[in-house]
Amino acid sequence: MKILIIVAHPDDEVLGMGGTIKKYTKKGDDVKIVIMATGIHSRRSSNYENTSSYDVDENTLTKMKKQVVELQKDAKKAAKILGVSDIKFLDFPDNEMDTVSNLEITKAIEKIILQFKPTVVYTHSQFDINIDHRICYFATLTATRPKSGSFVKQVYSFEVPSSTEWYFPQSFSPNTFVDISNELNAKIKSLQAYKNEIEKFPHPRSSVALKAISQKWGSVSGFKHAEAFTLVRQLKSKV
Repeated sequence: MKILIIVAHPDDEVLGMGGTIKKYTKKGDDVKIVIMATGIHSRRSSNYENTSSYDVDENTLTKMKKQVVELQKDAKKAAKILGVSDIKFLDFPDNEMDTVSNLEITKAIEKIILQFKPTVVYTHSQFDINIDHRICYFATLTATRPKSGSFVKQVYSFEVPSSTEWYFPQSFSPNTFVDISNELNAKIKSLQAYKNEIEKFPHPRSSVALKAISQKWGSVSGFKHAEAFTLVRQLKSKV
């Protein structure tokens, strides 16, 4: 089976569904990860921390471009831990995907879908504070719209800790749970490959928090550790 994962930034794929990715690759499924934006430039800083300034001087911009390259190397290391070698980086503007035509973003996703021909597609939840995450959701929903002969049979959305839970007053409401009890260690190890993205507890983007989140969804679904998804659309020819 072919699985396509569309995320806005490097590390979203691990935070959202690292354990499920590992579960797929252990089965021998073909997994492709697409990262739409850089994940660096919105910080407007070359020290991996956000600044309140919008304008960027040439020196900082040059340093950030080098950090993008390093971040993509980390993404490849993280993917390898999860058993994925097929990872594609696009260059949409970080946290400014709303400045790009939705048509352009949708067609970029459509092109990948036509080439890869996935059966299952995963992306962000629409209930998320990050604008890039929400745009990825709506563009993916359009790019996977059902047509005669559609090979995409299922579309799922997932949460990203440190982003989805801050979308008030609406919230991510999953209806599908995957047991990752045997894959949690690989998920945490994969996140640790993002050496400049992982944070210390109590930040939600920390190893301790990821374990706690997996236990929360496990307690909801009867597993020791789980990842949660919303089934957005499913196409069935038989019941």
